[in-house]
Amino acid sequence: MKKLIIFFSLISVMMTHAQNQRFIYEYKYVIDSTAKDKPETEIMLLDVAPKGSKFYSKDNFESDSLMRAAMEKQFQAGSTELNFSGIKFKGKIRYSVEKMYPDYAVNFFNNLAADEYMVQDSRKQEWKILQDKEKIGAFTAQKAICNFAGRKWTAWFTTDLPIQDGPYKFSGLPGLIVKLEDATRSHSFELKGNKKLPGGYEWKSSKEKERFNPLITVNETKYKKAFKDYLADPMKGERQMLAQGVIIQEIDDSGKTVDRNTVEKAREAKQKNDLKKENNIIELDLLK
Repeated sequence: MKKLIIFFSLISVMMTHAQNQRFIYEYKYVIDSTAKDKPETEIMLLDVAPKGSKFYSKDNFESDSLMRAAMEKQFQAGSTELNFSGIKFKGKIRYSVEKMYPDYAVNFFNNLAADEYMVQDSRKQEWKILQDKEKIGAFTAQKAICNFAGRKWTAWFTTDLPIQDGPYKFSGLPGLIVKLEDATRSHSFELKGNKKLPGGYEWKSSKEKERFNPLITVNETKYKKAFKDYLADPMKGERQMLAQGVIIQEIDDSGKTVDRNTVEKAREAKQKNDLKKENNIIELDLLK
């Protein structure tokens, strides 16, 4: 029954201009090239409105909303000790992507420790459209290929959905990208459904939202340097945050406060170990 509902939901979109829609993608990925038999899966959302689109993780968005509400409540109460013990963080994909219509200019948002970056990405995909066609879900889709950010990509797009957009930073085809996969099959996106955006939805850039620290705006070259610096010292941003007088309270499962120095050392060791395993990220160019 669920598949039938998704089918009719997708078909109904063809009767509209495909604007003010939330497209739901399943993202399967392998970050660690030594663990290709253990892919991760995350639900990603592409919100399409007349001004532009936003692509982000469903779980991360929900967790971020809860954390932001908790921060505001604690700051309003005059507290300098942030307590997130009641929040269960979900989702591993932290980045988000915005495209501004009609030129499809890309802004990429991502946190490196305590610093949030907005990367103005001027790169465009140079697509080669092929004659191959395939049924993807409810749609007849056509094949296109390109090289982007260190990977060879294959996309399947449908002109039944008349918007030149797609998952992540990809756009520029004669219809919505309903499936996207790199040549190693370690990163793939597939459209699973859609629904109308909530009534009263207004597209606003994420650069306009309130932040504890200022948003850092850079181009791809400067972001690549910042990314490599982060890999070398992942705790730098947190140390700077603590130097500003903000105390992050660590509480264990029993509700007891944990020694800060002990936590920092353990977290730094874990972060460095985790980052070493992230050798198969979606943009391989960042690691070169």
